[in-house]
Amino acid sequence: MSVKIIDFIKIMEKAAPVSLKESYDNVGLMVGDSGKELKRVLMALDCTEAVIEEAVSIEADLILTHHPLLFKKPSSITTDTLQGRKIINLITNNISLYSSHTNLDSVQKGMNDTLMEILNIKENSILEPAEDSPVKESGIGRIGRIDGCTLEDLINEIKSKLKINNLRYTGKLETKISRIAVINGSGENYFPLAFKNGAQCIITGDTTYHFASDFAELGCSIIDVGHFPSEWITFLRVMKRIIKENSTELNNVEFIQSKVSEDPYKYI
Repeated sequence: MSVKIIDFIKIMEKAAPVSLKESYDNVGLMVGDSGKELKRVLMALDCTEAVIEEAVSIEADLILTHHPLLFKKPSSITTDTLQGRKIINLITNNISLYSSHTNLDSVQKGMNDTLMEILNIKENSILEPAEDSPVKESGIGRIGRIDGCTLEDLINEIKSKLKINNLRYTGKLETKISRIAVINGSGENYFPLAFKNGAQCIITGDTTYHFASDFAELGCSIIDVGHFPSEWITFLRVMKRIIKENSTELNNVEFIQSKVSEDPYKYI
């Protein structure tokens, strides 16, 4: 039995309801024909030109990303802009693009819960529950506990689990840490709430200088693992679970992890 893109969209939006997206966000089918037969999906964090070229080379029908290509409605679509070139390239090659972003962050068993699981942080609770939502146990950020851990222990554990060599942190390495907040991606707007809820350390993926400085002064350590590292492994694990839970419906669809989806930052 053939699967259409609309069938996959229904599975994704059952797993991560669109109603959970943040007000500034844009999720769902960005480009393409929902009625097209779906045989091959390329998974990437971002829809870059390199990812589109990869999708063309493997004859993918759909690119599935965490970050949306279209945050705001464009005033024009031309080859004069990077975004315009991407959209035209997708359409020219009959490749659809679907994105699941803050709704996938918020939902139970989504990005935040999975990052907590990867880092083995216990007593997981929601930092900012979704308001007026029929979707249970959903919201941005998580807070939990880790036993017998120094900041240095935690940093080493994060490096190992996320397979990274570098990260940024504030605080003293010998400091004992027990209560930890996790906000994947750009999480600094939730730092005050995490601190109010007793977080001694906040793990996130995007921090500016003044936020880090202020919370370090308050005695709350910040571990900035980088935006890409905080989400790439996590996104793939979330999708592995969704695919497995819907294996009967998606039996004839091939899911491929991008080989060119990468962190734009380099370290020397």
